[in-house]
Amino acid sequence: MKRSTGLKKWITLIASFAILFSMAPPSTGQASELDKVNQQLKQLQSEMRQAENKQQEAKSVKSEATKLLGKTQKDMDYLLSEIDKKANEMANVAHQIDETELNLAKAADELQKVNKRIDEREDLLDTRVRLMYTNGVVSYIDVLFSATSFSDFLDRFDSLQSIAEQDKEILAEHKHDKQLVVQKKQEIETNLKQVKLLYAKLDNAKKDLMLKEKEKEVMIASYNKQIDESDDASEEQDRLLVEFAKKRAELLRKKNELMKPKEKPKPKAKPRSNSNSVYSGGKFAVPLHDDYYISSQFGSRTDPITGKQGAFHSGLDMATPGGTDIYAAESGTVLIAEWWSGYGNCVVIDHGNGVWSLYGHIRNGGIKVSKGDQVSRGDKIAEVGATGRATGNHLHFEVRVDGERVDPEPYLK
Repeated sequence: MKRSTGLKKWITLIASFAILFSMAPPSTGQASELDKVNQQLKQLQSEMRQAENKQQEAKSVKSEATKLLGKTQKDMDYLLSEIDKKANEMANVAHQIDETELNLAKAADELQKVNKRIDEREDLLDTRVRLMYTNGVVSYIDVLFSATSFSDFLDRFDSLQSIAEQDKEILAEHKHDKQLVVQKKQEIETNLKQVKLLYAKLDNAKKDLMLKEKEKEVMIASYNKQIDESDDASEEQDRLLVEFAKKRAELLRKKNELMKPKEKPKPKAKPRSNSNSVYSGGKFAVPLHDDYYISSQFGSRTDPITGKQGAFHSGLDMATPGGTDIYAAESGTVLIAEWWSGYGNCVVIDHGNGVWSLYGHIRNGGIKVSKGDQVSRGDKIAEVGATGRATGNHLHFEVRVDGERVDPEPYLK
């Protein structure tokens, strides 16, 4: 009985050692390799945070530059409107100057004619005075006393008196006319000075506005440059984040392999991808189940926003109402599930063997998966919208092979 009990103890002890050895940690080589992978993951995580921070910084710069650009553009529109007003006012004043100068020329001509008439009348009076002085008053008396009758005498006297009075009146009128013309000419000259002064003020105001316009043009060019540079920086960080996501998936796969207990060699299996499912070619599922139509094919087209001819379109646009469900075209790992530059809200799925699918312009709040999620073919991943660089509700569906954009249509047939 004691012997049986002792044998049981030995069997129990041996079994315990067997269990302990089966649960033993990875070998020293495996542990070293695991530490290396963990260190690489830690470093990669730090680089991803840096890239995300730089991307956020670029977005903030773009947001601020876009805000300032909008304000400056409004200021520019106001300046252009004011410049147009000043130009119209100057055109009206220039017309007034032309009319005033014409009136001034007419007044000068009229004054010259009045002066000529006055001179002629004064010459006539001077001649009469000289004749009277030369011939004396006898000639007038002769005129009177050569009358044939008393009636004729009175007529002659009245005529001489009338001529003298008439000469005085004409001379007085001419002097009055001259005074009016001189006054009119002075008024016109004063008016001409005023309108010319007004024109000069308008011209100076217009020049000031044009200088401000130039300043605004420089500011607008600067803000546009900041926006372009921010877009470039954001796209570069997007590219890095995609690369980091691929490296992270590979390192996690490697870590999982190292964490597994050693097993007996098995027949070689097909190499695994970063995702749970390896895409081996064939047909993708159409990512939309509801009614849609292809509004833009892959390849060259006219840019719907800028109107530029020959712009490259990197995917298929499937027009359908906002909120329509979007489904995974194939199983894989979610690499991106966030705002991604011109794609707006975007989901990217890695299907293995270097094949990705991209779903762009998802509506706000419409992303239904997270980075790192494993999805199966046909799973709902998002909802259609018009975020990013879009003119209306549609799904931008894109396929990339080893990072290169390819025509998605053959993958859907």
